[in-house]
Amino acid sequence: MIEFLIYLLTIIGIWGLLSLSLNVQFGLAGLINLGHIVFFMVGGYASAILVMFHGWPMPLAWIAAMAISALVGVIMTIPTATLRQDYWAISSLAFAEIIRFVLKNTPIQGDYIGASFGIPDIPQPLGDMLSTHGFYLFFLVLTLVLLALTYAVVEWITRSPYGRVLKAIREDDHVALALGKNVRSVRMRAMAIGGAIGGLAGAMFAHYNAFIQPNYFLPLETFLIWAMLLLGGKGNHLGAIVGTVVIELLYNSTRFLKDFIDIDQGVLSSARMVVIGILIILVVLYMPNGLVPEKRRRYARE
Repeated sequence: MIEFLIYLLTIIGIWGLLSLSLNVQFGLAGLINLGHIVFFMVGGYASAILVMFHGWPMPLAWIAAMAISALVGVIMTIPTATLRQDYWAISSLAFAEIIRFVLKNTPIQGDYIGASFGIPDIPQPLGDMLSTHGFYLFFLVLTLVLLALTYAVVEWITRSPYGRVLKAIREDDHVALALGKNVRSVRMRAMAIGGAIGGLAGAMFAHYNAFIQPNYFLPLETFLIWAMLLLGGKGNHLGAIVGTVVIELLYNSTRFLKDFIDIDQGVLSSARMVVIGILIILVVLYMPNGLVPEKRRRYARE
C-alpha cells in the first residue's frame, strides 16, 4: 500500500503539471486546446532521445524538452492564432494527432526502437545508485518540488500585468485590442508557457516510467486533463491541482474494486471512464466554476 501511495502521489504531481499547463492556456487565455497531450508526448520523446542517443545530461535534456515543447506550442499557434475558438479546438486536435502518427511511423534506432515499438530502457535519475524503493521515494520528492516551483511561477504570471492581459483576451479579444495589446503575440506566449510546463511533465514521465510509446498519448489523455481542470476550477491554479487529485484517485483506486466485486477488468476500465464522465456532467450542471472557483480580483474605489 505504501508503494501504491508513493506511485499515486508521483502521478498526481506529474499530471498536476499538465493540469497547470492547460490552465495557463485555457483558464487564463481562453484557448481551447484539444491536442494538449502533444506537449506531454514531445517532452517525453525529446528527453528520452537526447539522453539515450546523444548522451545529454538528464537535467539539460529536461530543459531542452521544455524548450522544444514551447516551440511546438508556438508552431501550433502560427496558423490558428486568428481563428475562432471552435476552429482553434479542431486544429489543435489535428496537430497533436499528426505528430503522434509521425512518431508512430518513424524508427529511431534499428527496427525495434521507436515507431510503434516505443522507446524502452529509458534511464532513470539516480536509478543506478538507489534501490527500487529509494528511487521511487526520491522521484516523488523531486516531482513535488518541481510542482511547487511551477505553481509559484504560474501564480506569479497570473498576478503580473501579462496575466491580466491574458484574462482580458479570455473575456473578449476586442478588450485587449482596444488597449493596444498584440493578441496574436500574447496567445503565442501563452501556448509556449503551457507547452514548456507540459514538456517538463512529459520528460519526467518518460524517465519515471522508463518506457514510452505513441499509444500512451491518445486524445483520451487530453480528455482526462480537461476533466481535471473543469472539475477543479478553470482559472484557479489551486483548483487545477484539486481536480487532478480527484480524477487520479478515481482513475487509479478503482483497480481495487475487483478485490470486492466480481467484475471483468475490461468492464472496470470502461466503467471508470463512465464515472469520470458523469462527474464532469454533474459539475458542469451544478458547479460550473468547479470545486475551487476562480477568485475575481476586486479593486477598491476612491
